[in-house]
Amino acid sequence: MFDPFIAPSGTLLGLLQRGRGDGTLHALAAPRPEALAALNHCVLSDPRHDWQVENRSLYYARLYLDLDGGIEEVERHLCDPDDHLDTDDSRTGLALAVLGHLASYGRGDALALLRRYAATGANWAWALDELALRDDDAGLRALAVPVLGRFPATEEGAAELAATVRDAYEPRPWRLWAEDPRDEIGARVRAASEQGSFDRWQRQMRPGGPRPGWSVQAVFDWAQQGLERGGTLHVPAARCLTAVAGPEDRPTIVEAARSGPDGARCAALHYLAEARDPAVLDLIEAGAVSASRTVADASVAAFERMCGDAAVDRARSWARRPDALGASAAGVLACRGGAQDASLVLGALRAAVRGDGPDAPRLWTLVDGAGRLGIGCAAPVLRHIYRETSSSHLRGRAARALAATDPSFATGFAVECLWDCEETTREVAALHAETGDIRVAERLRRLAADPAEEAEVQTAVRSRIGPDTPAA
Repeated sequence: MFDPFIAPSGTLLGLLQRGRGDGTLHALAAPRPEALAALNHCVLSDPRHDWQVENRSLYYARLYLDLDGGIEEVERHLCDPDDHLDTDDSRTGLALAVLGHLASYGRGDALALLRRYAATGANWAWALDELALRDDDAGLRALAVPVLGRFPATEEGAAELAATVRDAYEPRPWRLWAEDPRDEIGARVRAASEQGSFDRWQRQMRPGGPRPGWSVQAVFDWAQQGLERGGTLHVPAARCLTAVAGPEDRPTIVEAARSGPDGARCAALHYLAEARDPAVLDLIEAGAVSASRTVADASVAAFERMCGDAAVDRARSWARRPDALGASAAGVLACRGGAQDASLVLGALRAAVRGDGPDAPRLWTLVDGAGRLGIGCAAPVLRHIYRETSSSHLRGRAARALAATDPSFATGFAVECLWDCEETTREVAALHAETGDIRVAERLRRLAADPAEEAEVQTAVRSRIGPDTPAA
């Protein structure tokens, strides 16, 4: 396998790590041992930069099924002694999610491994959540003893159990266990549930932060104190100013936005931006070049939250700046600009790829803007981003933009997108892929019949194949 975290996009491993549809198609055409080795590498070494916005588990589970692959490597990974040394979710979360999908497809070996890991593994809570969606009542009830055995019958153990029950992502197992007639099971879970509810009520009733009667200066002090403690309260403080400030307070707020302490200055900038104060754009421009990184970042963020024609007009004059404010201005034009701004958005898109590569965070907005404005000459750079980015979410945005700008999309990338890891990308493909390709027709039928497929994708599929088309 390759040493880099993300392998080159032209390799089988690189395609699978990115979750591209071509990854599945190449894996099915490759020698089976090579394909399974690359698949196991991806599942056991999560390639995602942000698992909260990028999907891989269903994509990998489907490929296990297509390759008739076993889960022996996944089992070795989960049962390795490192499991109790490296307990970060990123080590095992993707593997457990893949097992969950395999269990939903009827793979008994995946279900059995999930049960065993929930009883003995370090990341047992994730495994339990997967089982909560897919296991029967008997299977979940059998896990009560090993799971509750993790919490000693001490005051600390009871508090930890209460917090676990309170914060459980899937409550079904805990509800089943609360019905258990055994005191060491049912009574413990019911007591933990009651304690968790009481803890939540206490947090809600505990006063903290701004209260009625606060002055503008008190809000500024609160924002500054939060900054000194390492927090960022700019936005909530701006909302508080909306509640307590009157017309007579404007000079104080404008002065704070110009030269106040960092916490107060950031809060004031956000407040004035929300209020569309006529002075705020000049204050943002001054803040963006502040020696304080906190103020500079808050100035850009405040501008991005602005609406209205004045912000768009100012963005046109800032879009060519080589700093963060210029990048933000280009993003504003991508989101809210008109046809006359196409050249500025395209220039910013090209500059972002040249300067920061195909994974630059600012590309998300610019790619959307290229599609929204229908910038046809952006298609080459959009295709480059589609191929090279390691973010499946950004690739999906590039696919949507290509659907609006590239006449060859329907017969090109749209076909492979039917196998993409992101459901939103599969939805775009289902709406645009050329059905004259026999692979497209067959894939559409399979997606329509797959119970694990998202409803939005199936709706798009059925709009193309019709109700009378036989399922695969």
